[in-house]
Amino acid sequence: MLSRREFFRTSGALVVSLSLPTEVLSQGVAGKPALVPTELDSWIAVLPDGKVSVFFGKMDMGQGLDIAVAQIVADELDVAFDKVQVVMGDTATSCNQGGASGSTGVSNGARLLRRAAAEARRVLVEGAAQKLGVAASDLHVVDGTVFAKNETSKRVSYADLIGGRHFHHKVEWNKANGNAMDIKVPAKPKETGEYKVVGKPLARRDVAWKVFGTDDYVTDVRVKDMVHARVIRPPRAACKVRGVDEGSIKSIRGARVVREKDFVAVVAPREWDAVRAAQMLKVDWHALDGAFPEMAKLYDHIREAKVVKREEPVKRGDVASALSKGAKLVEAQYEWPFQSHASMGPACAVADVKADACTVWTGSQKPHFVRDGVARLLGLPQDKVRAIWVTGPGSYGRNDAGDAALDAAFLSKIVGKPVRVQGMRADGTAWDPKAPACVHRARAAVDASGKVIAYEFVSKGFSRQHIATNESDPADSLVGQAIGVPPKGTHIFGTPAESYGFENKLLAWETIAPLVDSCSPLRTGHLRDPVGLEIHFGSEQFIDEVAAAAGEDPVAFRLKYLTNPRHQAVVKAVAEKAGWSSLPKGKGIAFAERNGTAVAVIAQVEVERKSGRVWARKIWVAHDCGLVINPLQLRTTIEGNVVQGLSRTLFEQVRFDRDSVKSIDWASYPILEMQDAPEAIEVVLIDRPEIAPTGAGETTIRVIPAAVANALYDATGRRARRAPLNPETIKSLLA
Repeated sequence: MLSRREFFRTSGALVVSLSLPTEVLSQGVAGKPALVPTELDSWIAVLPDGKVSVFFGKMDMGQGLDIAVAQIVADELDVAFDKVQVVMGDTATSCNQGGASGSTGVSNGARLLRRAAAEARRVLVEGAAQKLGVAASDLHVVDGTVFAKNETSKRVSYADLIGGRHFHHKVEWNKANGNAMDIKVPAKPKETGEYKVVGKPLARRDVAWKVFGTDDYVTDVRVKDMVHARVIRPPRAACKVRGVDEGSIKSIRGARVVREKDFVAVVAPREWDAVRAAQMLKVDWHALDGAFPEMAKLYDHIREAKVVKREEPVKRGDVASALSKGAKLVEAQYEWPFQSHASMGPACAVADVKADACTVWTGSQKPHFVRDGVARLLGLPQDKVRAIWVTGPGSYGRNDAGDAALDAAFLSKIVGKPVRVQGMRADGTAWDPKAPACVHRARAAVDASGKVIAYEFVSKGFSRQHIATNESDPADSLVGQAIGVPPKGTHIFGTPAESYGFENKLLAWETIAPLVDSCSPLRTGHLRDPVGLEIHFGSEQFIDEVAAAAGEDPVAFRLKYLTNPRHQAVVKAVAEKAGWSSLPKGKGIAFAERNGTAVAVIAQVEVERKSGRVWARKIWVAHDCGLVINPLQLRTTIEGNVVQGLSRTLFEQVRFDRDSVKSIDWASYPILEMQDAPEAIEVVLIDRPEIAPTGAGETTIRVIPAAVANALYDATGRRARRAPLNPETIKSLLA
């Protein structure tokens, strides 16, 4: 992999050297500016052949985000889409925009590149004006060449203008890192009516190599003199190491043990030898007995546990008084289990630690924060660590990729060689961070006329950030906790995202203490749409229950009480698309918002009473995320949301006993398979060019569970208030 400096040297990447737009182009060769957000060169470069590289501090998880970014930059610069290359997720070439996080790839991340591209165009056109002796207002750009409007023989290309130089042009930075990073520039981005590339259904660029295996995943990374490692995870929660019998692996040539306090690993020149050593090594573990409650009593534990923190983000009117005055009181509780990322493969990382520097190859969705965490773990300056994102087996939140990266770096420093850490299936599924289990309590009052006069929805569960959203602090990693870094969990949950205009309304959340404070296979962290599925599984089912008490149709009820016109619009659109009123039994609807994106889903299900199988035969989605950048990629992203949402709704549940997690493979942690996928997914895209794009990576998934559960009720007359809706649950429900 090339460093940023090597990239520019070997590719001949050249950018215009203008301190001010009005200056004549200098003939001198200037040095490369520092990689800082205030330099335009940190965001964009024009190559000698007129192609454009943009440096993106996020990365793509198979949703085509890089295509959307390239479309935006192509439009702003007036260059062909095929000429734009998006360089992603390398801390040597991009600023820290937060990695993949919260569906902010376009809404936050691409917004900066739109501004950078607009400013680059402005600077280049000003330079062309000086070179051609024509006012900038009398110039226009076609595919990277600047023309005089009234004298087309006067022209100059971006490549000609650059002449081996960088911009050396300042932009205004808001001093924030991560998702909050932003820049301001004098240039005004184009109006949506001027777009030529944005809005087109352009195909992804990564499909062919993934199909034919012509490029590398993180598991394919190899470094000279590299050794292979396996980390020995404890057999039970919160284990301490009393001793290690290093002689138990003496028969394996070249294998050695690495132990630091409660962190144990084996390394060997060959991977299979590392695997055998991990299996043969004898470790004397001292375990905490009864670390977890009985699985059957999990929800009782949550109900009875002391509340550590409570917040009431929505509190309107006098709910308690109104509840006592209703002609009908509706009450329900909903339960959601721990869930695993269960990525398609366990995590892998490679680290090469030198005396004063480190390079780490990682599949984490937040490579800049991997850099920060490795720097802290090793005691290196941040600028001496480079993290390179390489496509991994999946993420959608804080999975085991960050642990693998820090493990590899820690081991490389100790053994003095590059180290490749590869987990086994059980490592990835048992020890990845989990989405939190929770219970939701709901109450509502309906008066004699059918009006909802009180509404209360309270979630209680484990925090969604027992470990942080990223790997920047070793305290949030298994290696850090094993060597004694105390954890720093944050107590946070969430409430339903909607606009139901009940005059007396309370939305609140409560968190409880983790089951085990450190080195726990049930540590909780972010999984795609953190607690969104959990919350709306309850809240959107409860909306149906309140609608029934009020004697109203679920669609009509939502349209009656939703106060946001965009929210009403998606409900209307999906009902029209599905033909709600004419659908047979087994239909259900759910609605939610996420960070400004509105979505409504209708599910049509079939239930096999004897086997307990629930099949979501057809799914309709209405989706409003503002301006649509690429309808093809947006549709496939929504479809991915649907399929993963169905998997988590129908199958996924972490099983555990009093001491350990028992979900360690596809048999003990089943996911949706081909025969359970919908027969059809139909999507209505509501394009709003006047509204900036607000993200699509997670919104649809949050309403799939409630839509299916509501459809199940419509099909059977039984309300499923506990997920997953697997055969075991359904057979018990229908017994």
